[in-house]
Amino acid sequence: MISRSYTNLLDLASGNFPTMGRDRDRRRMPRVMTLPGSICEMDDDQAHSVSSENPSSLAGDRMIVVANLLPLKAKRRPDNKGWSFNWNEDSLLLRLRDGLPEDMEVLYVGSLCVDIDPIEQDDVSSYLLEKFRCVPAFLPPNIVEKYYEGFCKRHLWPLFHYMLPFSPDHGGRFDRSMWEAYVSANKLFSQKVVEVLNPEDDFIWIHDYHLMVLPTFLRRRFNRLRMGFFLHSPFPSSEIYRTLPVREEILKALLCADIVGFHTFDYARHFLSCCSRMLGLEYQSKRGYIGLEYYGRTVGIKIMPVGIHMGHIENMKRLAAKELKLKELKQQFEGKTVLLGFDDLDIFKGINLKLLAMEHMLGQHPKWQGQAVLVQIANPTRGKGVDLKEIQAEILESCKRINKQFGQPGYEPIVYIDRPISSSERMAYYSIAECVVVTAVRDGMNLTPYEYIACRQGMSGSEADSDVDGPKKSMLVVSEFIGCSPSLSGAIRINPWNVEATAEAMNEAISMAEPEKQLRHEKHYRYVSTHDVGYWARSFLQDMERTCIDHFRKRCYGIGLGFGFRVVALDPNFRKLSIDDIESAYIKSKSRAIFLDYDGTMMPQNSIIKSPSAEVISILNRICADQNNAVFIVSGRGRDSLDKWFSPCRKLGLAAEHGYFLRWSQDQEWETCSQNSDFGWMHLAEPVMQSYTDSTDGSSIEKKESAIVWQYRDADPGFGFSQAKEMLDHLESVLANEPVAVKSGQFIVEVKPQGVSKGLVAEKIFTSLVERGKLADFVLCIGDDRSDEDMFEIIGDALSRNILSYDTKVFACTVGQKPSKAKYYLDDTSEVRFMLESLAEATITPFTSDEEAEDSA
Repeated sequence: MISRSYTNLLDLASGNFPTMGRDRDRRRMPRVMTLPGSICEMDDDQAHSVSSENPSSLAGDRMIVVANLLPLKAKRRPDNKGWSFNWNEDSLLLRLRDGLPEDMEVLYVGSLCVDIDPIEQDDVSSYLLEKFRCVPAFLPPNIVEKYYEGFCKRHLWPLFHYMLPFSPDHGGRFDRSMWEAYVSANKLFSQKVVEVLNPEDDFIWIHDYHLMVLPTFLRRRFNRLRMGFFLHSPFPSSEIYRTLPVREEILKALLCADIVGFHTFDYARHFLSCCSRMLGLEYQSKRGYIGLEYYGRTVGIKIMPVGIHMGHIENMKRLAAKELKLKELKQQFEGKTVLLGFDDLDIFKGINLKLLAMEHMLGQHPKWQGQAVLVQIANPTRGKGVDLKEIQAEILESCKRINKQFGQPGYEPIVYIDRPISSSERMAYYSIAECVVVTAVRDGMNLTPYEYIACRQGMSGSEADSDVDGPKKSMLVVSEFIGCSPSLSGAIRINPWNVEATAEAMNEAISMAEPEKQLRHEKHYRYVSTHDVGYWARSFLQDMERTCIDHFRKRCYGIGLGFGFRVVALDPNFRKLSIDDIESAYIKSKSRAIFLDYDGTMMPQNSIIKSPSAEVISILNRICADQNNAVFIVSGRGRDSLDKWFSPCRKLGLAAEHGYFLRWSQDQEWETCSQNSDFGWMHLAEPVMQSYTDSTDGSSIEKKESAIVWQYRDADPGFGFSQAKEMLDHLESVLANEPVAVKSGQFIVEVKPQGVSKGLVAEKIFTSLVERGKLADFVLCIGDDRSDEDMFEIIGDALSRNILSYDTKVFACTVGQKPSKAKYYLDDTSEVRFMLESLAEATITPFTSDEEAEDSA
């Protein structure tokens, strides 16, 4: 099977997708084998690699949309022989097709909302695939109860809406069997996806919290699969999310996707904070795109609220106009000012808070008594949820009390509807409402305000209703805790817990002057009509394609077991350093330059004892004993520490403070590698750092001879990162006219003289060797952090500048598998020591005098 990849981002940005037909030229992209492993204790079949010889049943580019439920309605036929199916026109998944290229096939994978007898499942599957391009996943009853009603609705859904399981009656304790059912259900979904998947040409788009671990199963089988995930619920703050016992497992599973989408920046920020605090990952923003670096892969973070389908709303408005319901409602509420609430019946929608606000408004503003009516429509809950009976009883009690207190003959201030209503009936209610009120205390998106705005625009053409074909207006009172709130700048935003403020907002909304209502409506309608569900889907696909470009530029390896599985993406020329290869080149060479970083390379970063061990000293002495070797420790540490620690190594060269100080051997003097000897700028930088140290618990200042460093390794990660970013800007401003460089590193901010870097140390040593007639034919450079990348870059440039010969064997090696300018890697400091031990054993020590032998011992 051949694949394709388009990269014309200008076309994509303008919405002009390139032709994706089968008649255009295609490039063959190689598949990459993945490693088998066990995903969890229930993973009874090993995930086998998929080779390029496997045939594909379907050709061409497709989008496979995976969700808990298929966008279908199902019911038994009247004769009880089989089932009848039709599209669920209200389904978001069905409507996203409008944002995809016309010739992109869309395939749906999900479960059905009805139970299908096992003997009918094969026939239903074949029928749905042929007629609807849907692949049903039939979950066993013993799994579906614990998966959906259990883990999804009793654990994830309350937690993501900020409800902590303080007691069995509020949220429920964590149940390991429910988590296992959740994993099993996700695995069954993955098997259905694999049945129809063409891994080279298909996009996978997974939706919502029901399938958060699905990316792990699919990534294990196809590590170059183009896969995105979108969360339609809130993502809680790290303080809430951290209470979940399987927190790391879910985060790692989501990071197996190429792009993770959220409705708002708040949700994305919470996710990034969790990745930082629990997995130690850093994110960066580049040209407006946020990305998480995860084992060489960049996981894109997409922030885009979903929209509505304008065509569907238009059709429903026309249908509502033709039905008698709209006429009935106009007659029923003639002369009244209608406020509308349309919510699912659950504990987070704040319905009773809305009723209390209405009660307060009628009490504080008597002019609305007999005039204002709140129509509250409560959709039946989609799950069993928690505390629903108590909530419903509370709502009914409030309705009864308010109607008794403020009701009049022919007037009830609260009209409560707790039955399912059709889409056209909903449009009819929108049409007669002066204001929509949403008081949810926590909600993922909530498209009710969008639908109301579109409906209040009225209908175009001959079918337009004369009552709404004049000035268009719509008023919104919305909770600041719902996903659509940031995009509705003309709405009156409220804290739903503040009943008095909500009441005043409702009064303001219906009392506002008509011209202002029209202006607010026009502003909202411009946004809603241009940011519809098609725009959302098109934007997500564009970002998924952009993020996945690197798939075919890097070598990918699947490693790890269970939810520790991840794909490591490396540059094609980036590979593990072979001991045999470097030892062979070492023996054959005549002039060698060896550069070794210290912290994180010779010594683990988290080591309590920072001084080198006797083993390290012995290895260095044996390598330094060869007169053909120029060996240097190149470190950011001060020269006093390095001098003390490596005093037994008399022939070892030292470069301190990133190369500001350099010494060729112990019997030579330290020399300065910078022309700048004025450090008056330290008096400017230190007070700035001190102010941040005083306000950032766990941070400290390290003052060196040539540099000053602020480190926050022991501070709160999120706060420390924020303080470091602000400090960087502050220092750059204060030191703008000083000959210094301000740089951020791993948990540090450093100020040092301009032109000082480890790379310049390497360049100076290469040049000095050339002057001595010892052009290096073997170079080994090992480091682990950003400062060492300067050395790797200089070594690459040195070949073209004739300070290294064209046949020089260069081994630039980073510690850990990660993106680097080095071409080799070793996993950790123990492997570095093992490699150096091999070189030490291969070192041929020339005959020396007794005194020289004693010195090298």
